[in-house]
Amino acid sequence: MRLFKNTYYENMGLATIKKKIDNGERLSFEDGITLFECPEPLAVGALAHQVRTQMHGDTAFYVVNQHVNYTNVCVNGCIFCAYQREEGQDGGFVLSTDDVIAKIDAAALTPSEIHIVGGCHPRLGLAYFEAMLTAIKTRLPNVVLKCFTAVEIAHFAEVEGVSTLEVLTRLKAAGLDMLPGGGAEIFAPAIRQQICARKATAKEWLAVHEQAHGLGLKSNCTMLFGHIESIEDRVDHLIQLRESQDRGGGYTCFIPLPFLTENSQLTIGNPLTGLEELRTIAVSRLLLDNIPHIKAYWVMLGVKQAQAALKFGADDFDGTVVEEKIGHEAGATSEQGMTRTELMEMIRGCGCTPVERDGFFNKL
Repeated sequence: MRLFKNTYYENMGLATIKKKIDNGERLSFEDGITLFECPEPLAVGALAHQVRTQMHGDTAFYVVNQHVNYTNVCVNGCIFCAYQREEGQDGGFVLSTDDVIAKIDAAALTPSEIHIVGGCHPRLGLAYFEAMLTAIKTRLPNVVLKCFTAVEIAHFAEVEGVSTLEVLTRLKAAGLDMLPGGGAEIFAPAIRQQICARKATAKEWLAVHEQAHGLGLKSNCTMLFGHIESIEDRVDHLIQLRESQDRGGGYTCFIPLPFLTENSQLTIGNPLTGLEELRTIAVSRLLLDNIPHIKAYWVMLGVKQAQAALKFGADDFDGTVVEEKIGHEAGATSEQGMTRTELMEMIRGCGCTPVERDGFFNKL
C-alpha cells in the first residue's frame, strides 16, 4: 500500500494521529474513535501498513499447525455460536485421547504448533485434558501446545472445584505451552450479557490470561466484531487488551475475528463490509502498540481478504490448520486447510516475504 502525503492525512482529519505515529507516541481512546470515523478506510490502512512495515518489514509469517476441536458439547449456549450442542443432542461429540492422536497422525504434518479448543463440557474433568496433553507431548515433544481458551480454563476450574491458577499450573505440567485467544468476544458487559451471558466475564478472561503470563505461559488475544457492538465497544476492548499487556507482557498475537452471520441465531441488520473488516484490523495494529503481531486469520476472513489484510497492518497469515470446525459451522466458506506451498504462494502473491514460524513466533 502506498503512503500518502501529510496533506492527505490533514484532509482526512488524521494529521495529529499521523504525527503521533511518526513520533512513536501511543494513541488514545479518542484517536481510536477518530480512526473508525474517518471517511477513507484506505488512509487508516496506510497508517497501519506504515507501522506494520516499521515492525516487520515485508515479512508475513505462517505456521505449520493443526487445529483439533475435542468436543462441541457446551453449557454456555452463546447466541452467536453455530458450533455448540447440548449433551445428548444429535451431532454432539467428544473425542478421546486416542481420537486426538489419530487425527494428528492422519495429518502427517509434523506440526510445530497444535491448537486445541472445544466447548465447555459439563462432565469432562481436568484429568481428561492432562492425559491428552501428555500423550501429544510424548508423541511430539517439540510441538508448541496452544490449548484451551480462558473460558475453558475457568470452566475446568468450576468443574474441578479449584482455582484457575491451579488448573493452569497442572496443565502446564502436562505440557501446555500457551493459550489461544478465543472467548474474549467483546468486553463490554452490556453486549456480553446479550450474546454470551453464561460465558466467563471479561474480567475473568483477562485474569486467566494474566495468571498464565505469570506462570511463563504465552497467549494470544482476540476480538469478535461486527455484531451488535459499537465502535466505542471495539476501541474499549482494544484498550483493555493493551492495558493488560502493559501489566503482564505475555500476548504474542492479536486476532481480529469478523462475526459470521450465516448460521447464527443472532440477526444483524447491517453485516460487515470488507472495508470495515480491513479498517478494524488496521485500527487494531495502530492501538495495540505493545502486542507484536496481528493475525490475518484466513479461515474467518477468507484467503483473498486475508491477503488484503497484510496491507492493512496484519503480519501473520496463520497456518495449515488441517481441520477447523467452529468457524466453518458459523458459515466460513474457506478451505478446511492449506498446504505450506499454498500459504507461501498466497503471501508472495501480495508482495510479502513468507517466513515460517513456530507458535512463539520464532523463525524456523
